Amino acid sequence: MSKTLNFNIGVLGHVDSGKTSLVRAISTTASTACFDKSPESKERGITLDLGFSSLVCSQPPERISTAGYDKLQLTLVDCPGHASLIRTIIGGAQIIDMMLLVIDVTKGIQTQTAECLVIGEIICTKMMVIINKLDLIEESKRELHVEKMMKKLKITFQKTKFKDVEMIAVSAKPGGPDANQDPVGMSQLVDRLLDQTYLPVRKGASSSAVFSVDHCFSVKGSGTVMTGTLLQGSIKVGDMLEIPIIKTEKKVKSIQMFRVGVNKIEQGDRAGVCLTQFDPSLVERGVLCTPNTIPMVPAVVAAIHRISFFKGDINSKTKFHISLGHETVMGKLSLFSSTEDEELDVSREYSHEASLSLDADGDKRKYFALIEFERMVPLLPDSILIGSRLDTDTNINMCRLAFHGQVVWRPQDRDNYAKTELQKFKVFKFKMRTGVVERASNEQEVIVKDLFKKETNIDLFVGLTAMFSTGERGTIDGTFGQSGKVKVRVMEGLKKETLARVGTGKKKTEQQTGEPVTVTVTFKRYVFDPEKKIIKV
Repeated sequence: MSKTLNFNIGVLGHVDSGKTSLVRAISTTASTACFDKSPESKERGITLDLGFSSLVCSQPPERISTAGYDKLQLTLVDCPGHASLIRTIIGGAQIIDMMLLVIDVTKGIQTQTAECLVIGEIICTKMMVIINKLDLIEESKRELHVEKMMKKLKITFQKTKFKDVEMIAVSAKPGGPDANQDPVGMSQLVDRLLDQTYLPVRKGASSSAVFSVDHCFSVKGSGTVMTGTLLQGSIKVGDMLEIPIIKTEKKVKSIQMFRVGVNKIEQGDRAGVCLTQFDPSLVERGVLCTPNTIPMVPAVVAAIHRISFFKGDINSKTKFHISLGHETVMGKLSLFSSTEDEELDVSREYSHEASLSLDADGDKRKYFALIEFERMVPLLPDSILIGSRLDTDTNINMCRLAFHGQVVWRPQDRDNYAKTELQKFKVFKFKMRTGVVERASNEQEVIVKDLFKKETNIDLFVGLTAMFSTGERGTIDGTFGQSGKVKVRVMEGLKKETLARVGTGKKKTEQQTGEPVTVTVTFKRYVFDPEKKIIKV
């Protein structure tokens, strides 16, 4: 029985770099969504959605054939390059095994080129660079121009994980869209693609099925078709699958892979799955899965890393666009960190962070973020999380991708997690209060005002250490009167010069000299503790 390995290649780059022309030139089979088929794409002349096509190799490289596959299918994921469509690019990138970064030979790296490179660093282990539109360079200057550009690009890539990336120069559509000239360099490109393919790690058919959906439409008389990529497990005709976003289960009526009917698909396969009828407008994108596999979550905790190209602020209590799979939703951050490079452990203490600094990855702390979403989000297994500022003016030459990470915790009680689960996290803030010594009752006891408000329950602070601006160390002993004043006991006694400055006796006297003596109390509070208990330092 024939066995085909499906290898997914994402084609990314700046708008008008020639991605779709490149994909069209090397594809042998088109899907229902490819080559800018939508009317709006044709009208505007740019890619507005993910496009899918494929190239089948009947004699795969030996490393593929020895693994039991007699065919290699390269599925090409044509991602839009326009700045406003970055969330679509992120969704498409999360299903790929390898990336082609397409660069216009006349323009070099542009804003979206850089953002696509960032996505590639996060998502991919392997990348190739395609320098396109050679025909726009005068033939006598072409070789020198390409050589100079490759040198510049190599310098750029030295700052990334793709230090030794392979580059190839082509012309996918010589003479422009209306010309009838053959593409240049396509056979060499395909040869290099076959050399670069590898055997991706797949979880196997025994895992629960998770199918990333990028298009959904009705076929009259057949049912509703969901096209996408199988991220894990297998799907066969007759299976019952869940659509978590609309909380419904449907039966698989038929499956096609690039217009060829099949009975079963496995992890990595690109396919169209026809289900019993439902309204396709309810699911533009999303996920299809074995029932009860994908939880809908209101929040997650992710181990995160700042993206060095992002120069904006990343602060607690601020909102970012959070991309998980094909979903992009607003989420509010609460940042915290640990000095230990270990897995998240709710029994340990973590330090609350007001912001993720520009050199966050250089200070050897491990950063986490509690991200609370504006709506429920399906959480795919092993899904990459990306935080962005997609509301930034697209005309500004800056990276909008702020941070990326991996989900390390999700609430089990999605309706009441803040009350039942979140308070278990020991994320602390240091708090500091400062008051003024009103007078000393004697050498070992002083009366302090302005340290607390009148309505404060001072019993919570009894026993905390109080540091004097003159160097002594005391302990809060209790209240004094009804106005919020407290007694502070200094077991070793006040210094003579401190006594001279604060004065002694039952009333304020003229004995006080010099600047007022202040007292500072430092303590911790757990951010998610509803009772706001005081933790001694």
